[in-house]
Amino acid sequence: MTLAPIPHGPALIVAPQGRIDQTSAEAFRLALEPHLAACQKGAPALIIDFSGIPYISSVGLRVLMLASRQVAMQQGRLALACLTPTVREVFAISRFDLVLKTFDSVSEAVEALK
Repeated sequence: MTLAPIPHGPALIVAPQGRIDQTSAEAFRLALEPHLAACQKGAPALIIDFSGIPYISSVGLRVLMLASRQVAMQQGRLALACLTPTVREVFAISRFDLVLKTFDSVSEAVEALK
């Protein structure tokens, strides 16, 4: 999986594509790793655009939980945007919407993280 960052004002946007499950979670984690390392205090916020993610399993949620912890320790800013209905439901059921900031659009996320 490749996550090419796209500058968007005071943030960097990455947009993974496809399911994040047992077979792809490690590739997602590895692709996200350099962006998380750069997501520190004073650096641009990192926004993950989930519009291309139709499904996420518990393994994918674990990757996001660890990402959230890492960014918090580094005093960076991380958010998710454009969750598909199925992913939004998984987040609500698992209460992951309390772990990570989620927004309906990339623009809303950028505005909130200024």
